[in-house]
Amino acid sequence: MSIYSVRGLGAKVGKDTLSHGLDFDIAAGQCVALVGESGSGKSVSCLAPFGLIAPHMKGSAILEGTQLASCSESGLRQLRAQKAGFIFQQPLTALTPHMRVARHLREAAMQAGGDAPGHGALTAMLENVGLTDIEAKLRKYPHELSGGERQRVMIACAIAHDPVLLVADEPTSALDAHLRGEIMELLGRLRRERGMALLLVSHDLPSVARHADHVVIMRRGEVVESGPPQQIIRKPKADYSRQLWEATPKLDDPAPALPAIGPPLLEVRDVAVDYARAGIFRKPFRAVEPINLTIHAGEAVALVGGSGSGKSSIGKAIAGIGPWTDGDILWRGEALPRKRSKAQKRAVQTVFQDPVASLDPRWRVEDIVAEPLTHLHREMTKHEQHASVAAALETVGLDTAFMQRRPTQISGGQAQRVAVARALVCAPEMLVLDEATSALDPVIGAEIVALLQQLQSEKSLAMLFITHDLALARKLCHRIVVLHQGQAVEQGPAGNIITDPQSDITRRLVDASRAS
Repeated sequence: MSIYSVRGLGAKVGKDTLSHGLDFDIAAGQCVALVGESGSGKSVSCLAPFGLIAPHMKGSAILEGTQLASCSESGLRQLRAQKAGFIFQQPLTALTPHMRVARHLREAAMQAGGDAPGHGALTAMLENVGLTDIEAKLRKYPHELSGGERQRVMIACAIAHDPVLLVADEPTSALDAHLRGEIMELLGRLRRERGMALLLVSHDLPSVARHADHVVIMRRGEVVESGPPQQIIRKPKADYSRQLWEATPKLDDPAPALPAIGPPLLEVRDVAVDYARAGIFRKPFRAVEPINLTIHAGEAVALVGGSGSGKSSIGKAIAGIGPWTDGDILWRGEALPRKRSKAQKRAVQTVFQDPVASLDPRWRVEDIVAEPLTHLHREMTKHEQHASVAAALETVGLDTAFMQRRPTQISGGQAQRVAVARALVCAPEMLVLDEATSALDPVIGAEIVALLQQLQSEKSLAMLFITHDLALARKLCHRIVVLHQGQAVEQGPAGNIITDPQSDITRRLVDASRAS
């Protein structure tokens, strides 16, 4: 018997149809996965029936005998509080920043109308999702947790009221392979133990294939294929299903032909990063132990590690947008000061993880790309700025028609191309890319990687590629540096790191990447 059943499900805004034609059933303990590229209609199809987003629902969606299409707003609110749980893609933004973990759990457990859970019940909630050091975790705020810890807290909140249906919208997209596997195993265990139905949204076909009972492939709001995951992988009926599978980087892919590298460009000598803690007498937290690293002209170097390993901290220090406590960062043999000159800022530019969040939604694309010029090339006229922006957009494969659009009017892949254009407009010699493809689906991510390879070859750009994906690092980078808890545990040529890892941490990352 199905817990959640949909027929002809879709979503519509005004005259625009965002998705249509979904048919599936989820029984107790089963998992159905919606897989597809950004903008395919996966999330709106999952959230619109529950009144969580603006698009109007079309078709039928029945949860334990209740037709969601005929529910009032108050009825949907009550149904969400009693029968459905939700895990969102970005736990840091989904969790309330000024509330401690314990309060999050209490509110989640009480939404169905029960009494406030005691300390023992809160402890059991966190233990059930695999967290340790429970007492400390209950007192922490979301920003004090690692990415994996935040996702586990969100899962604990989502199931605190014992829902019959769990909707997980991209629950692992920002996690490294090891954590991704752990979270998927956790979701599998919880649905089996509790008899929950799980509706999973993902763009990671290889990952969901190991955990879902049924997969629905979506593209541009339509269902292109539906069936058991192994059938779709081994004998896909649709070309797009095959494209999704082939676009996902794999460790066993042939070694890429990378361009030759030049002389040393940037050197990191015994650089350590500390962060102050709240309280006058508390010692600073050391995020990165002293690390040494050299990046040559035209060379791509990957910083690989799990959440909280210190990748972004050292990347921000190198880019000049974050602090460092000890050591020196040298550019062409000269030490960079804490406050860099305009020329030094132009030399190293950054591309951030979330392309939409890193772009101001109120600005046009032309203004976004031109912003570095207004600060670092103040001598340029408006006409010169316009020409530079047009050239940067052309470099990343966007025409001048995009200049007048805003971030809300472009796709995720286009937004990341805009972010790359903004980084290129000042003609840098090096890019720092912080998880530049983790928020994108495999097809769009492959396009961005191809763009970076082209820039690397044509412009001899040096790149520091911060990622949790070893397969992706191997595809783009000459060398890999593996970080764990702020320490560089291993570094060397990318091929050697993959085929002959020397540290236990690297071996674990390689094994997790092969299993995902």
